[in-house]
Amino acid sequence: MTPVAAMDSRIDSQRRAYWLRTLHQWHWISAAACLLGMLLFSVTGITLNHASQIEARPQVTGKAERLPAALVAQLTRAPAGKRSAPLPDDLRRWLAERWALEVGPREAEWSPEEIYLALPRPGGDAWLRIARVTGEAEYESTDRGWISYLNDLHKGRHTGTAWRWFIDLFAGACLVFSVTGLLILKMRAGHRPGTWPLVGFGVVLPLLLALIFIH
Repeated sequence: MTPVAAMDSRIDSQRRAYWLRTLHQWHWISAAACLLGMLLFSVTGITLNHASQIEARPQVTGKAERLPAALVAQLTRAPAGKRSAPLPDDLRRWLAERWALEVGPREAEWSPEEIYLALPRPGGDAWLRIARVTGEAEYESTDRGWISYLNDLHKGRHTGTAWRWFIDLFAGACLVFSVTGLLILKMRAGHRPGTWPLVGFGVVLPLLLALIFIH
C-alpha cells in the first residue's frame, strides 16, 4: 500500500470512528430521554389492544346543593349576549370551598334555563349543571380507573397542552433513537450478516399483515 493510500485509509477509519461515536452518543441519549415514555406507550398499547377484555368498573360520585341567593342573582344577569363564558369568580370560589371543585377559567354553556360545564379528564368524565333561576347545582364525576387513565395518556385524550407537547418531544426522541440505531446497524452490518434480513423482516411483516388480514 502506498503512503497516500495508507493515509487515505487512516483518514477514512478516523472519520468512521468519529461518526460511530457520535451516533452511539445520540443513540444512548435519546434512549435515556424516552425510556419511561417507551415503557408507558408499550404497556398501554397492549391494554388498548385488549380494551374489550379488560373489565372496567367505573365509580360514579355526585353532589347536589342549592346556591346562596347572592350567587343566584349573579347567574340571572350574566353573561349578556353570550352562549359560552367562564363561571363568575364568586361561583368558582364557592365551588372550590364547598365542593373542593376547581373549574378554572373553562368556558361553560349558558342557556336561559341553565349553565352546563363539561369537565372531561384522562380516565374519567365529569359535568356540572346549574339552574339559573332556582340555583340548583348538580355535579357528577365518573372515574374509570388507572388503566383507563393510562390509556387516555397514550391517546392524548383530555390531557392538555403540556402533555401534547410531551408526546411531540417524545416522538422526536424516538425518531432519533430509531434513525441512529439504523445507521449504527448500517456501519456494523459488514460483521453481522443477519442484520439486513432481520431489518427486512421487521419491515415486511407488518406490511403483509396489513395487506392480508386487515380489511
